[in-house]
Order: sequence, then structure tokens, then C-alpha cells
Amino acid sequence: MISTRRRVAGAVVCGVAVWTAAGITSGQGRGGQFPGGTNPDGSLRPSAPVRGLFTQEAYTEYEILAPGSESFRIRFLPENNRAGATEIVNATRGGSEGSGIEVYDPRTGNPIKFTYEVGATPDEHAIHAPLPFPVPEGGIGRVLIFKTYKDARTYMMNGEDIVWVRSLSGYRLGVLLPRGFAFLSSNVAAQVSTTASGQLRLAFANPSGQSNPVTIHARKTGATFTSAPYTDMFFDDMKTLYDLGDPAAGMLSVQQTYSDYRRGGTLRLDSLSYLALKDLKVIDLDTARVLPTVKRGTQTEAALEVPITKEHQSAHLRLTGTIADGSYKLEGGELMLTRTMHGLRNTVLLPAGWEVSAVSQSGTIGRTADGRAFVALINLNGENSYTVIVRARKP
Repeated sequence: MISTRRRVAGAVVCGVAVWTAAGITSGQGRGGQFPGGTNPDGSLRPSAPVRGLFTQEAYTEYEILAPGSESFRIRFLPENNRAGATEIVNATRGGSEGSGIEVYDPRTGNPIKFTYEVGATPDEHAIHAPLPFPVPEGGIGRVLIFKTYKDARTYMMNGEDIVWVRSLSGYRLGVLLPRGFAFLSSNVAAQVSTTASGQLRLAFANPSGQSNPVTIHARKTGATFTSAPYTDMFFDDMKTLYDLGDPAAGMLSVQQTYSDYRRGGTLRLDSLSYLALKDLKVIDLDTARVLPTVKRGTQTEAALEVPITKEHQSAHLRLTGTIADGSYKLEGGELMLTRTMHGLRNTVLLPAGWEVSAVSQSGTIGRTADGRAFVALINLNGENSYTVIVRARKP
């Protein structure tokens, strides 16, 4: 994938960028006072301040194909939240030869007719995938892309061993070995599992959201690997924003976005078991329309406009509401939030004028365009829940 997103008329070119609630901002380290990169003497230049509430928006899986083929199969799920956008453009990295392209509409699971166009030079190509309808205000356009790359610089042989090396910029990621191969080494901390077909698989995320050079060495083995399908929390695109109001009132607004692949015409809203949301609203992000909900015993379900019945299909939902359960309060003049959080990505947005003083778990600190401080937490462990304490003070 290319390493930037840039706006074009009615489209977005997909790669790495910082997404905010207001839309797309420029990627860190591009232009301006803080260009990032290195000086002529090799010293680092500062990158731009962190402004994006979340990273790891797009998910990418690389399946390494037969030894000697120099090829790997990619599954890519890009998004575009710019209202009015009509297509998603996915450029082929220079030197990578693209083929076997398939594009699907995740809402219906139906194939999308696309074009694969030559760029300014013969080495530049891009998939132009039209969206089923323009991105609505408050919605998100998305497509599912499958493609095969052939790139001898990425996938090579070292004798009978295979070597796969690629700079992966900011994605939630998965890498599969060919069947019958075992890892000699991998330079990234990752979850390792075995698929139903007996292939070994890595799953990981890069907390910084910036370039992540990955090198994998693997060798043919006589071992037979039986299925060990751990839940891939890096494929799960759930992200939860806790927007803190006046700490004296103890009220926080919650916005949770995720995709659900379970089949049926209604979907159980499992996160309500730990998010006791008042004024609950469920939005279908493909259309930006509010979905009706129904209670079945202790469970709440959302009724889908398009039932999930087949492969490549999912619902893209956003839950909103408020919480006042005592987890957010003032203590000795200090703001304090104590919550058990779930999933890969959780961001705490402080009220205006408050400064972060302590965070009990590892998180990225940044500021929004209007100056509000936030803490973005990424859970890299297999356990889905963990307790976080965030403290802040006023100057």
C-alpha cells in the first residue's frame, strides 16, 4: 500500500493517514514545520504533534504464496469518512505487480465493478473502486479488496528458506505462511495461531501508527500443525471514544464504532453488557441512518436494513450514549476516570483546559485541533479487557 492518503475529487487514495472525528488530516511527518524523517547528518527531525484520536483504521492481511512465486495475496479493508466521496482509490506500491483483483461491497457482499488504471508512469497503478452511494454526512464508505502482488524485493528465497520483508505503515495486520512452513524468525511481537488449513499466522498492530519494517524468515517443515484459532483482536475494528464532560457532573459521552460479521437480520449489542448507555442510538455507518432496537430478555438487538447472509458481508455500526456510573469524578481537585475497557482501541478525551497528569496503562498522548488533550490506548494483549486510570489537572 502507499504511505499517504491524499484527497482527490470525490475520492480518497488509501494508505496511512490520521483520522479524526472531523475527517482526514495530513499524515504525521509530512511537510510543514515538523516534516519528520532525518537531517543530512542522519539525526532525526521531529514529526508533527499527535492529533488523531485513533490509528490502525484499515486492516490488511498478507498471505505468502508458494516459494519461488515472489507473490502474496492481500486482503484490505479501507474506509473513507469524507461526506460526498464517491470512490476509494487504492494505489499499487511502485515495483509491485498487481493481479487477481476482486472488490466487494461489505454491506451487501456483492462484487463491485472497478477499474485498474495506469498512473503518471508505467510503474504506477491504482484500483478505482466506486462506492455504492456517496458517503453520507456522519457515515463511512468502505470496500473490501483482494489482490495479488508480485514483488521480488519483498518476497525472496534464501536457499530453500523464504524471506518476506516489507515496511507496513500503521495498519492492523495479519501475515500467513505457506502451508508446510514454520517460522525461523519474525522481528515483530505478534500473536501466533494456526488456521483450519494448517497455516501458521501472525497477527499484530503497530501502536505508533507509523512505519513498521517487518522481516519474516521461514523454512519448510515436516511438522503437522493442528488448528489453534485464537481470536484475532487486531482484525476486530472496534474503537471506543470516552468524551469526558464536566467532572463535577461525572457525565461522559461514549461513541463506539465496529463491524459485525454475524449472520442474521438482527445483531445483539454485546458491548451494552459493560457500557450502560443512556439515550442509546445505533447508527448504520454505511447509510448514516438510525437503526431500530428491540429488547429480547436482557439483550438489546439492532434490526438491520440488509440482513447478513453471505461471505464478505458485514454491518458497520456506531453506538452512542452517555454514562454516569461513578467511574468519572473529581478527587481533591483532580479529574479521575477509572474504567475497565474492552477491545483493541480506547481513547479518553479530556474536557477543555485539563492536562494529563497520570495514566496507569501505556497510551499515546495528543491534542485535538481545538486543543483538547486525549489519551489513546491500544491493548496489544490477548485479554480483551483491562482496567485503566486516567488523571488530569487544571493549570
